[in-house]
Amino acid sequence: MILLGFDVEEFDMPFEYGRSLPFDEQLSISTNGTNTILAILRSTNVKATFFCTAHYAFHKPEIIRKIVEEGHEIASHGYYHSDFKPEHLKQSRLVLEEISGTAVSGFRMARMMPVDEHEIKKAGYTYNSSINPTWLPGRYNNFDKPRTWFHDQNVLQIPASVSPLVRFPLFWLSFHNLPLSMLKWISSATYRKDGYLNLYFHPWEFTDLHNKEKFGFPAYVSKNSGTAFVSRIRNFIEWAQSKGYEFARTGDFAHSINKCKIVSISS
Repeated sequence: MILLGFDVEEFDMPFEYGRSLPFDEQLSISTNGTNTILAILRSTNVKATFFCTAHYAFHKPEIIRKIVEEGHEIASHGYYHSDFKPEHLKQSRLVLEEISGTAVSGFRMARMMPVDEHEIKKAGYTYNSSINPTWLPGRYNNFDKPRTWFHDQNVLQIPASVSPLVRFPLFWLSFHNLPLSMLKWISSATYRKDGYLNLYFHPWEFTDLHNKEKFGFPAYVSKNSGTAFVSRIRNFIEWAQSKGYEFARTGDFAHSINKCKIVSISS
């Protein structure tokens, strides 16, 4: 199955490139992108997981409730996108549960940075999707991590999907820069090997990001953003459906694995 995850946050990425945006605009860009994603998922009859910061949810509770009403999962992306303390793990889960009216069992660390699994467990999460098991210059080198799901500190780890052997990442930047035919070929090979794909994106990718003066992004970030990205994601989903690949919420996938683990231990 294919797990689609969307990291819903205050849009602060331009700060990394020496730009700034008013907070209201950060929220509106993320909100417009989230509504675009929901429309795509609705038209393709796909359910997904939205990893949200509590800070975003606090300011846009109606969007969180809309996500839930349309059958999707809410998971945590921390309290703030650019500030982290261990206590934020539990605090963000409680805020998201109160606003969404649903249990929050999953977590993804902002920018896929390392996080203490003991703290994840203590905060009440059953799965963590914070590892990109490849090398990304200037960010992380996770070649020593398992490529597919595993347990750590009794928390299920669901790394982002990378190809077999060379560990080519199938993450958001790949979807902006690779030809769709190549993406589909790598995705199909990875799906056949692993039995699932775990892919993640951001709502702000569905905004045209080519204004370098405003956003400061290099071409490999802004390429195929906005309406081009809408077309790419819809095309990919429809291609996957034509191949017979099923889609699922990350929490449901995690529950099925953890349930099998319990059955295995008890027997």
